[in-house]
Amino acid sequence: MAPSISSAQSASWQKQSPEAAGFAPDLSARLDRLFADKRIWNVHAVLVARHGKLLLERYFDGSDHARGRSLGVVSFGPDTLHDLRSVSKSIVGLLYGIALAQGKVPPPEAALLQAFPAYADLGSDPGRAKWTVHHALTMTMGTDWDELSVPYTDPTNSEIEMDRAVDRYRYVLGRPVVFEPGTRWVYSGGATALLGHMIAQGTGRSLHNFAREALFEPLGLGPSEWLTDDKGDAFAASGLRLRPRDLARIGQLVLQGGEIEGKRIVPQEWIARTTTPYVSCDEVRRYGYQWYMGDMGFSVPSAARWNRNRLERYQGAYGNGGQRLWVFPGMDLLVAVTAGNYDTPDQWVPSLRVLREAVLASVV
Repeated sequence: MAPSISSAQSASWQKQSPEAAGFAPDLSARLDRLFADKRIWNVHAVLVARHGKLLLERYFDGSDHARGRSLGVVSFGPDTLHDLRSVSKSIVGLLYGIALAQGKVPPPEAALLQAFPAYADLGSDPGRAKWTVHHALTMTMGTDWDELSVPYTDPTNSEIEMDRAVDRYRYVLGRPVVFEPGTRWVYSGGATALLGHMIAQGTGRSLHNFAREALFEPLGLGPSEWLTDDKGDAFAASGLRLRPRDLARIGQLVLQGGEIEGKRIVPQEWIARTTTPYVSCDEVRRYGYQWYMGDMGFSVPSAARWNRNRLERYQGAYGNGGQRLWVFPGMDLLVAVTAGNYDTPDQWVPSLRVLREAVLASVV
């Protein structure tokens, strides 16, 4: 495990009341009712911000893990680090854009294998020869990869196999190409591992150190960890640990097009590319550069006492166990949730109910 690194100054959030942000005053009470009615469980933190100010910040006790290592029951608070799991992928996507602006990594249009000269022998395969960095960013490399139907507790899960491989990058690049690159989304932590490696190689910094210098410190984030393997390579796809309020801060950065408090941190063009839906994940979600997109429908009360339907586009970062960051540009709203429901079939249910039955149900 990598040690935590502290920020000299931790940015503080300005706060506002739910009513001032256009929410019903019982927003927090709705959250409590979800717990009381057992509609949500083992949720650790919920933060809601609108117009750049926090209107809800709640923490709870619950069992937790640090990438599989039990932490027991934790009393969470503003300064408690939490696994982000695959939300790490979305952070890597932002870091790639920063490194690209610095001229440290190849552009999305570049041939992927050119960034991995040690594996030039793999380029003889016609499918691999078609790969560009864009295919890694969008998880459309078309390789035989399975993280979704096999749990992470199973050694045959592709990400677990990658982490246990003698050479994780040869493992990823050597997987058989079973779909035409660019035509189908296949969820792959291996694609993110390649991006993380390119960032580290190009910048000459560890992924965590580059993240601190280029993203976390400029944002004023607090302590962080990025867990590593026994060789010191970061688990790019799932190893980041942040405070929930700092996760929300990253959401605010995306909401504001890569600029915050007058500081340009991520190029605006990269935020636009990151949140462009290049490929469908399923019937409801689309995928950009390591970020999800979709449309969320919900009802809000009207003055005439009937519900009116509303449809809002969102951008999202998701992680195992119920880690969620939703950004709603049309509402200038973000919602961050951390939870400890790792590797369970219904892990997404509590976080989604927080969003739909507490937060969106309180919009007036």
